[in-house]
Amino acid sequence: MSNYSITEINENVRKEAALIDAIRLEACKILVGQTEMLDRLLIGILANGHILIEGVPGLAKTTAVKTLAQTIQAKFQRLQFTPDMLPADLTGTLIYDQRTGNFNIRKGPIFANIVLADEINRAPAKVQSALLEAMQERQVTIGEETMKLPEPFLVLATQNPIEQEGTYPLPEAQVDRFMLKVRVSYPSKDEELKILKRMAFIQNPIEVRPVLSPEDILRLRRVVDSVYMDEKIEHYIVDIVEASRHPERYKLSNLKGLILYGASPRATINLAVASKAHAFVQGRGFVTPQDIKSIGMDVLRHRIIPSYEAEAEEKTSEDLIKTIFDTVEVP
Repeated sequence: MSNYSITEINENVRKEAALIDAIRLEACKILVGQTEMLDRLLIGILANGHILIEGVPGLAKTTAVKTLAQTIQAKFQRLQFTPDMLPADLTGTLIYDQRTGNFNIRKGPIFANIVLADEINRAPAKVQSALLEAMQERQVTIGEETMKLPEPFLVLATQNPIEQEGTYPLPEAQVDRFMLKVRVSYPSKDEELKILKRMAFIQNPIEVRPVLSPEDILRLRRVVDSVYMDEKIEHYIVDIVEASRHPERYKLSNLKGLILYGASPRATINLAVASKAHAFVQGRGFVTPQDIKSIGMDVLRHRIIPSYEAEAEEKTSEDLIKTIFDTVEVP
């Protein structure tokens, strides 16, 4: 690709990135210090990938998603997952009409542009598998009829850490459907003071205005697709994923036996697309190795499964990923 083409892409990205700045400006009216989580949510929207957000209760996971949804002129649905939830509560059901003797379809709350699946790991397996079809196929089957979900369609799910009471671990197949798994930590002391000053009111009149339409999202996705990725960067992505499966080939013999399952080809695709979206959010029209490293942990932390041996050594998937990034040669 010629320099002129990259320059052209850069100009286009800079022009369109003004919308991202407008979203950040609106979201920061409510959110304090959650810039990384907000950027990850934006990357999910731009890269057409679902996001799983994990953190203890009270860290503004739900608030962040609701705030982002308010900046977009799109249909938003919040679903509170509970142990007694049924698949029909999510997808909809057939209702019998006595007058006509026919069954009519009543669509469920999944038929929205942005779906907040709150505390997803409190729902039973049948509900999780119904959500899985919607996430993967972007369609829902009710009775004998299969219906497409609206575009754009994005599931932003929150979960409490697995150790907490009343949670069901998500099956690996479902976790793999999430492009990113974002971990949210406690705010700093200064950030907490800002949160107190801004939010400690019984009536809080802060309003967020919509700045983005569904059409804007689809246009921005085309711009993200055009972000330039050099062949060396593509090889770097494949090397990272391959190193999680065959560490001994990458001078990572210290990881041998510590990884039960390496990352899937879906991880390779997601890492490439998310890196392009990360470059776009940073206002750049080309991907650098730093984009891969910045977003890599969120793409891989739920896809690289540590072995029992790793757990015995108290090594987490994040420790393993960090070792891979530190060792695999950067182009």
